[in-house]
This record gives sequence, C-alpha cells and structure tokens, in this order.
Amino acid sequence: MVPGHSHFTGSGKAHYLMTRKALTLGSAVIDIIVTIDPDRIEQMQMRNADTSFLLVEEGRKVDAESITRHIGGGGINTAVSLARLGFDTATLVKTGDDRNREDVTTRLAEEGVRLDHVLKDPALATGSSVLISSHDRNAGIFTSRGANTALKREDLKPGTFQADLVFVSGLSNESADCFPDVVSMAHRAGANVAVNPGIRQLTSRNEAFFACLDKLSILTLNRVEAEQLVARLVAMGVADQKTVLKPTGYPASLIDRGLSAGGFCLPFDSWVRAMTSLGVGMVLITNGADGAYVGTSDAIWHCTVPKVKVAGTAGAGDAFASTFAGLMTCGESVEDAIKGATCNAGSVVSHLDTQTGLLTREKLAARVRRYEPKLKVIRWDLG
Repeated sequence: MVPGHSHFTGSGKAHYLMTRKALTLGSAVIDIIVTIDPDRIEQMQMRNADTSFLLVEEGRKVDAESITRHIGGGGINTAVSLARLGFDTATLVKTGDDRNREDVTTRLAEEGVRLDHVLKDPALATGSSVLISSHDRNAGIFTSRGANTALKREDLKPGTFQADLVFVSGLSNESADCFPDVVSMAHRAGANVAVNPGIRQLTSRNEAFFACLDKLSILTLNRVEAEQLVARLVAMGVADQKTVLKPTGYPASLIDRGLSAGGFCLPFDSWVRAMTSLGVGMVLITNGADGAYVGTSDAIWHCTVPKVKVAGTAGAGDAFASTFAGLMTCGESVEDAIKGATCNAGSVVSHLDTQTGLLTREKLAARVRRYEPKLKVIRWDLG
C-alpha cells in the first residue's frame, strides 16, 4: 500500500471485474515521423557527455526511408494506453479548430476514449511534431506546441476529475501554470494522481512542482529528470545523504552510482527517502538499459529490461508510466505492475509510432509470460 493513498490495495490481486475510470491530461499532437538510413545522415557523439547529434548538410536534400503521419502527444498516448487496459477513459487536452483536431478526435473515438473534455482554441493550431529517426532510433523532435500551450484554469471543472486515476503528462508553457490546480482538483476528488512531468516543468516551475508533492500517488521520472531535483533536496535539508544498501557491482545501477547534479550527489535510497518524506506515495525512475526502479518509504524495487529490436523510442515513457499507474490502480503488486509496464514499453518501441504497440490487458499478460525469465525483480527494504 502506498502511504496516504488508499486506492492502492497492495494486495497483489488485480481486481479486473470492476471497470475503473481514468482521466489523462497533456498534449495532443500530430507526429510526422521521418525515418532515415544511417548511411544518409551523420551522427556525432560527445565523448564526455551522454549526448549525440544528427547532422544534416545545409542545402542538401536527404532521401528518407519513409515519412509517415500519426496521432500522438502525452495526453493522447496515455489515454489510448489506459483505454486498451480496460479503463473507462477520458482525456483533457486542447486542440485547434482544424483538420488535425478531427484526426485526433477520430482516433480517440476509435479507441473508445470519451471526448467530453477535448477542448479547442480557434486562435491556435493543433500541436504538431516532426521526428527524425535514424541510427539508434532515439528520434530528434521538432515541435510546434500550438493549442497545447493554451490550457487555462477556467477549463478545469471539478466534476472532470471524478476518476479512479488521473494521469498528468507533460504540460506545455502556459498550460503548465495549471499544474497545481490539476493536482489539487484530482486529489480532492479522491483519485490516484500519477504525474510524468518532463524536464521543462521540473526546471522552469520547480517551486510549484515541489508544493504539489504531498498530493502525488506516483511520480515518474527518468534518471536525468530525477537528478534535476538533487540540489533542491539537499538545500531543503530533507536528504540524509546516507545509504543502507550494498553496491550491486554494476556501475550503471542507480544503487551504485546514485544521482548527481550541480556538484551534489545523493545515494539513490537517500533520494527516495527524501522524496517520500515530502509526501510522494511512490517514485518510478527509468534508467535506460539498466531498467526501472520503484521507491516507497519502505522499499526499493528494480526490474531488468529485456532486449527488443527498437524501431522508435518515442512514446515509450508514456506507455511505461501509464501502464504502471493503471495496473497499480487495478490492485496489482509492485512487482507485477513494473513487469507489465516494462513489457508494454518494450512493445511500443518495437513500432515506429507511439500507439501501435500499446497492448490490451490480455496481450500484455501474454507478453509478460513470454518475457518472464528476463524480467528479474529485486527488492531492497529500507526499514
């Protein structure tokens, strides 16, 4: 059970007979995905940083393997994810009044997602992105956020948040100003509040983000995002900077390397204790090929990641975070939820776009069984 968040049963027995309600918030985007053979575009990797760049010669026309159009965005991806898992799902997103809006609403209707809260702003276009996929398929993204930036406080109605799960993905620009109101309304409605905010929101609205921590059931971040919080936790005096865990012997493991930023370093369990002391029920941290970690005030879990052929990495985070939150809301154990989330994300990266690989509950269970020998979960007690 997640302390202070009673909707999680923690029993390890999933309650599938009852249809649960979910609401997602975030962006609605038209994704144009350009796939380029690695021989036709140069990649430059930095020697002293975890970054690489795709280089295009100015004035040169580059032949692409394919150029395809898809529906995406965090609000839509997570809505489709939860709908396929069996939730009665609605999404609160804002689009323009254009052809792209029609395509977004058509996709949602096809997936059984309710359209009651799909808002429109005639003054702005529906968001769009161009993704350049080559080499390791970790796409570079050009984005025009459009109406995704225009969510206002008056768009938030208390009745909208009557759900078992409210999942908030990244909010863009001015829309991010609504984050505290969204979290507060969802919390007051008694929903499990799951958040996957993105690094822009963590850095530009750090104060507002920290003020909401005690209302969050699940906070999902990747390692780089988690490291952005280290200096603040140290400055607040809530991080003891001690570890009770023995090294695993794997340098990439968060247990061994900890989290570092701004000249500060925290052992991973110290970071987890600090975050949960501020009220977060559960933290979910992804660390690339090393796998994913779940932390509560009592324990830390780690799940390995089976290798799959990667067609595109876009949408993997949305799939992972929404699947974990959905399964926990349905009463799964932490171990089963993290296995399911890992497998659904693995299915998504096996496809070029962000939604084709999202699995129904039955297909997800089958994939977990298929990859079970490679899904190793380790638990460390923090008590």
